[in-house]
Amino acid sequence: MKFKIDENLPMEFAVLLHAAQYDAVTTMTQGLKGEGDPVVIDVCRREERILVTLDLGFGDIQAYPPQDLPGLIVLRVHRQDKHHLIEVFRRAIPLMGQEPLEHRLWIIEETRVRVRGEEAT
Repeated sequence: MKFKIDENLPMEFAVLLHAAQYDAVTTMTQGLKGEGDPVVIDVCRREERILVTLDLGFGDIQAYPPQDLPGLIVLRVHRQDKHHLIEVFRRAIPLMGQEPLEHRLWIIEETRVRVRGEEAT
């Protein structure tokens, strides 16, 4: 699986995914800093990358239908300090090998992961 880490998340997310044997790039390293959501999502489509973001707008399945996208992971957490974000994401990584991500919306919270998409709806 291939992932794109949005600019609103620590670059360490890519490091964690690489350590788990996944392909991950950041919007920052690709020169997409400051680009709007439509540009970022179009790049994800072209590259067939699952977007990982804090942007709750991507959780709107009317605007971003999971079945039309490579996949979305939205972190919905109470605290957004770097250490907390990394810890919450680290705990979710093992689930990525157990549950489908493609064409689905994952909402990662502190204590659970909710999945919406094809047969997950």
